[in-house]
Amino acid sequence: MVSALYVVFGAMLLIKLSLDVVKLRTQYRVAYGDGGFYELQTAIRVHGNAVEYIPIGLVLLVIVEMNGAPNWSLHLCGLMLMTGRIMHSLGLRHREFKLRRTGMSATYSALIVMVLLNLWYLPWELIFSWR
Repeated sequence: MVSALYVVFGAMLLIKLSLDVVKLRTQYRVAYGDGGFYELQTAIRVHGNAVEYIPIGLVLLVIVEMNGAPNWSLHLCGLMLMTGRIMHSLGLRHREFKLRRTGMSATYSALIVMVLLNLWYLPWELIFSWR
């Protein structure tokens, strides 16, 4: 199951970003919120943004695979999604707008391609059968 590889990568990225927040909370001794520390604010936002996009991307990828799309298309979408998320998080963290924008473009492109692949490979005959 190809999509399982990208589910693992997505989980690893989310864990890493979460640990970044925990590290900064410990460093600045902040239990709730961001304590007014810009570095912690950024880490929280980087993690939050990943949480907003990775799960839906991975759900779409798993469904594309279940619908029978070829493995090359799964790898293309999975790599595009993960690369986009990494680029976006680095761009956001280091205030590199071009990297952040490129990461979002890759993420949106992956999501759109997966939506289209799901529509293409959807078993329409089962959906519209009267039984």
